[in-house]
Formats: sequence, structure tokens, C-alpha cells
Amino acid sequence: MSSMRSRLRPAVALAACVGLALTGTATATAEPQANPNLPKRLAKQVDGDKSNRHLIAMQRIAEISGGNRAAGTEGYQRSAEYMAGKLEQAGFDVTRQEFPFTYSETLAEKFTVDGTDYETTIMSYSPSTPEGGITAPLAAIEPDATPGCETSDFGDVTGKIALIQRGACTFAQKGQSAAEAGAVGALVYNNEPGMVNGTLGDPDAGVIPIGGLTQADGAALTELSGTDATLELRALMEERTTYNLIAETQTGRKDNVVMAGAHLDGATAGAGINDNGTGSAALLETALALGGNARVNNAVRFAWWGAEEFGLVGSTHYVNSLSFEQELDIAMYLNFDMIGSPNAGYFVYDGDDSDGEGAGPGPYGSAQIEASFVDYLEDTVGVPTEGSDFTGRSDYGEFIAHGIPAGGLFTGAEVVKTEEQVAKWGGTAGESYDPCYHTECDDLGNVDRTALDRNGDAMAYVTGKYALSTEEVNGVAPQAPKDWKKLAQQRASQRVMTTQATDGADLS
Repeated sequence: MSSMRSRLRPAVALAACVGLALTGTATATAEPQANPNLPKRLAKQVDGDKSNRHLIAMQRIAEISGGNRAAGTEGYQRSAEYMAGKLEQAGFDVTRQEFPFTYSETLAEKFTVDGTDYETTIMSYSPSTPEGGITAPLAAIEPDATPGCETSDFGDVTGKIALIQRGACTFAQKGQSAAEAGAVGALVYNNEPGMVNGTLGDPDAGVIPIGGLTQADGAALTELSGTDATLELRALMEERTTYNLIAETQTGRKDNVVMAGAHLDGATAGAGINDNGTGSAALLETALALGGNARVNNAVRFAWWGAEEFGLVGSTHYVNSLSFEQELDIAMYLNFDMIGSPNAGYFVYDGDDSDGEGAGPGPYGSAQIEASFVDYLEDTVGVPTEGSDFTGRSDYGEFIAHGIPAGGLFTGAEVVKTEEQVAKWGGTAGESYDPCYHTECDDLGNVDRTALDRNGDAMAYVTGKYALSTEEVNGVAPQAPKDWKKLAQQRASQRVMTTQATDGADLS
């Protein structure tokens, strides 16, 4: 253990503590009456400068921790303990939920056809090529409604590198179908502008080396089908452990919890300041503004997830660790993954599937959550929004799979901004929302601080709103204020009766 590591607090999820964050209990009985002005107060207190200070902290942590904050690294642990210390000081019950995962770190990404190099990204959990790569003919697969999803789509690609359009099924399925058809490697090009940064989701899902390409390069390469190509994709993979950081108010109903989360880990390539320092920082500031002893009707549970970049491992582990009754204790899940992209869009998760591309609505209550964010951003801040499909690319995925309503904010990743969006939001058309997505340049210079401030306000307001009442989402009305005078009289009577009973008892 290095001297730096020895100074860090241990990342052990103590069994005696985990129950505080995972187990539902009866309604709290000694809380002050909820503050009806809470949403507005939180939105006012959570400003961009305070969130930016946490981003500075994460940048410096990355600088002294090998350049990144990836799960399973010292940079991640330092980030988590930075937050844990502040949350504990603010009165929260803080727990660390440890779990295993497969760590992956890119060693080589290179694709050359006819003497020209094309940018490619290795998919998480892809098998590696030999050092120096594999050389084989390129085989462009004719796209249809389900491109590369069935073995029959490929024909005979024995010994070739398959070139497949994105869409309709998982990257893992495309790779498996290509392998079954005889391919020795695969590349998936985007079906919209921008690079494919993909994951196979599981270490066991990879069968042949597979990477991603831009839509433009994919279109150009289809014209070179049959030409020899060299593909080198290599990554280090090993088993590691990391942890989720969970903080819950000591006040509020424990059987109707409002849960809000952001993944804390970054990609291995850089400091991960937009992705997802921005969501993590604003979530921390919201928690600190609320405080662990807040005047709320519903408990608020904040989560900073580990290993999101390795396939949503932390949030999936968390949800799957809950019993059905514990799931019922969660009224909703609010997700914040990248809320300060430098060429920002203003996206709200499309709970009713009215704006998206048919990914489907979220569980009941998700439409109401969407409306809350839209109303705040459009009516209070004056910023138009667009819906973002529940594609399963962030930590809401497992919550939705278990029927828990979800919503949240997103400012965009590798997809290219359109002229119409520039007219609404400003920025640069023809450039991705985050040109540094999953790369070394995702640092302090890679943040739109106006977007961070606005989205931080929306996060704080909506979290505060549901801390008071979730009735519009799940029908659970706030409990009536307690008669504190009557309660005090009852407790005084109980103390008198207890003293009398003790005085008359036979203690011999």
C-alpha cells in the first residue's frame, strides 16, 4: 500500500451501515414540519460557482492520481471520500456499498484501410487483437431494419472484418452474429453524426474484437468493401472492486424515498469533468444545500455510482441488492449524467415518449417527472427543452427495468448539434455536444458553466419539490403536520408511567 493510499479512508461498506441506505423503515417521528419554500430555496442556493468548486477538486484529484478518476483507481476513491466527508459534516447518513467489476483500460486503437488511418474506439469488454493487429478484407454489411442483428445478415464473412451500421440491437449481439458468420473482427459505424463509444455490457459478451466508427467514416468505408484492412484493438482487463457512495437524510418518510443519482467515475482516458463531474458536483451541492436534517416529508437518498463507465455496474448492483419491499420504498429515481456539456443541449428524459424515437415511455410517474423539469427550465429559466429517449445508456436503466419511475437531465455527448438546436440554444452546429467525450480533453476547459448553473438549479428545485410531495407521481400524499404539543404530552405521560412501573418492580 502506497503512502498516498494509506492516508485515504477505507472503502469498505460496513454491514451495520448499509441498512441505513438500503432498508425501508417506518415513518420518521421526530421531524420539524416540512418547509413549503424548500424547492425555491434550494434552487437559489445551488449555484454554478459552488458546483464549479467541486469540479476543481475533481480535476486536482485526477492530476495527482494518474490522470483519471476511473472506478477501481485511486482517483475514484479520492473523489468519493472528498464527497463523503462533506456529506457527513452536513448530517447525512453515509454508506459505501462495495462490489466487484471487471476493469478495462485501452492500450491500442488503430484502424487502417488502403494506407489511410480512421479513428476508432474499442468497445468496453471487447476482446483484444494481437499486438500489431489483424489484417483481413473489409466486408461491408448491407444495412436493413435490423443491421447485423442476425447471422443471416452477413453472408459468408469468414476471415473478414465486418463493417456494420448501428441500430436495432446491442453491440454485443452484432458482434456475436458477425462471429457466428465467420468474421474475425467487427466495426460498428454510427447511424447519426458522431462517434460510436460503445460497451458490450459484460466481459462474457465479447467474442471477437469490436470497435466503433463515425457515421461519415462508415459511409466512406462501405465503398472500400473487399479492401485489406488492419485493425488493432487492445485493452487491459482485470477484476477489481469499487463502491457506490450513498447519503440519506435522517428526516422524512423512509417508505417513500426520493432518490437522486449521478455516476462519479470517469472514463480511463481523462479527468471526466463533464462526464460526469458535472452531474456529481451539482448533486453534491444540492445535498449540501438540503442538509441531512432537512425539513422534508419524504427522505431524500443521494447516490454517486461507481463503474458506470464499465456497463452501469454500480447502479445495477444497487437495485439488484434490494428486496421488492425495499424497491417499493423508492418513490422515484432522478438521474443526472453530463449536465454541463461544452456545446450544450437541454434534454429532459422523455418519460412519456412523446418527443423521442420510439424507445418507449418510462414506468408510470416518469411523465410527471419529465413535466416538472420541463416546467422549471422553460417557465422559470426560460430555456426550451427537448426530450431524450430512455436508451438504457445511463444509471436509470435498472430502476426502469424494475418499474421505478425515473427522470432527469442531460446536455448531450457524442451526437452532433443541429442548426435548429443552435437557433434555440446557441453553440456550434455540426459539432458534437461534447467533443471531448471519453477523451483526455474532458477537463475543466470542457464545461459550459451556464448550462451547469441552469441544470443545477433545475435539479435542486425538482428534488426539493418531491421531497415535499410525490403525490403526482405515485399518489402518496404528504402526511398531515404533527400536533407537537399533543405528542410532547404523550411522551411525558409515557415517561411517568415507565418511572412508576420501575419503582414498583421486584428487582431482587
